[in-house]
Amino acid sequence: MANEWDWLEQEKNRVIQELEKNKEVFYDTVPGPVSKDGMYEQNSNNYWTSSFWVGMLFLAKEAKRDSSFDDVIAVQMQSFQNRLERNIELDTHDIGFLYILSAIADYKVNGHEESKELAVRAADLLMQRYNEKAGIIQAWGNLNDIKESGRMIIDCLMNLPLLYFASSVTGDDRYRIAATRHAKQTQRYIIRDNATTYHTYFFDRETGDALRGETAQGYSNDSCWARGQAWGIYGFTLSYLYTGDASFLESAIQIADYFISQLPSDSVVYWDLIFNDGSPQERDSSAAAIAACGLLELARQLPLSYPKREVYEKSAVKMVKSLAENYTSKEQSQSNGLLLHGVYDKNSNKGVDECTIWGDYFYVESLVRLTTAWYKYW
Repeated sequence: MANEWDWLEQEKNRVIQELEKNKEVFYDTVPGPVSKDGMYEQNSNNYWTSSFWVGMLFLAKEAKRDSSFDDVIAVQMQSFQNRLERNIELDTHDIGFLYILSAIADYKVNGHEESKELAVRAADLLMQRYNEKAGIIQAWGNLNDIKESGRMIIDCLMNLPLLYFASSVTGDDRYRIAATRHAKQTQRYIIRDNATTYHTYFFDRETGDALRGETAQGYSNDSCWARGQAWGIYGFTLSYLYTGDASFLESAIQIADYFISQLPSDSVVYWDLIFNDGSPQERDSSAAAIAACGLLELARQLPLSYPKREVYEKSAVKMVKSLAENYTSKEQSQSNGLLLHGVYDKNSNKGVDECTIWGDYFYVESLVRLTTAWYKYW
């Protein structure tokens, strides 16, 4: 007899089968950040998105509870070891993304001590991007880049768990202090009074003074970039988890409430929350997948008595089910991605209405969260 959750187990199993096929293609490479006409090409491990592939492999390993993904995971882990040793394209705050989903995941799943040490070395490199005066981690570019110095972006909240982890395993509080300060600056300057968010905010790198908020990938400086809002839901929840600072939980709630209030009828947002039902603009399936994971984590951190806890859970499930029914590649024989209709950067026409590798990752994470007792990597 069918029940209301049959779709979920079936979709999880289908996605794992797709990953099993893809592991043969991307055994010692990684998919590019976005597909081209629905197909990911082989890429070297040299971009900020490279870890989402190995992150999916770890999720599949945990979901299957067997060793069928171990060989490809080992090859991928050697690549991340090599990347850090040779400092390949690491002028970015996304060192967090790269080594949370590789080194920390390997340590938590497989217990490899060498991966714990790899994560700490990656955290040391990320700490070089911390500007003490501004209290932020510089997002992009060389530290001497005048244009980029002093820029923080909301995405960086998801990189902070690398620093929280380093403090927990070394006992060195420097990492935690820097991560917490950055989260506080994000809270203070990136969240607007109406619970929308800037994508990016600038500080004077010499004095630490706050300068201005802007967007890089949103529709306008005063609109609300959907993926950024989703990063905020998940990222502030994680900072609450590591610090116990209830104000981070309150920020996550505010951002989540606004995100949910802007959902179109099928619960999959457009690339900027300024758009809604009837707009000719593109959806961003990756923002929906990220938000679903963030809402599930937010609900997990809230007490059972919290009045909107169930709203967050139900909203997340509705998003994931809508993605499963209407946004996957299961009917597309000419695609090796999982989620269709993502947007990387509309403003530069990069990866518009394509699969995105982070969207695929967070979609798999959402399925694993909903079907297993998952011990997260973040």
